[in-house]
Amino acid sequence: MKKVNLQFNLPVMILKEKKRFVAYTPALDLSTSGSSYEQAKKRFEEIVHIFFDEIIKNDTLEQVLGDLGWVKTQRQWRSPVVISQETETLKVAV
Repeated sequence: MKKVNLQFNLPVMILKEKKRFVAYTPALDLSTSGSSYEQAKKRFEEIVHIFFDEIIKNDTLEQVLGDLGWVKTQRQWRSPVVISQETETLKVAV
């Protein structure tokens, strides 16, 4: 199998949901959780490695990243950029 070296910046949000910490990236639409902030970050790194191992092994790297909005320039991939993250107060009639 051909070895692929990738390096990129990945936007990551870490949320607290009750007693769990959730790490999420919209660039890969991946998330994981942990009982602490540090554990969520560690698990996030692991799941990103697993994600890339699988798409490289299945020879779907270009298709999957392209479908997720990544752009390949020359030999380097760039993830979509988060322009804004805001909190909005909304009223919904139910």
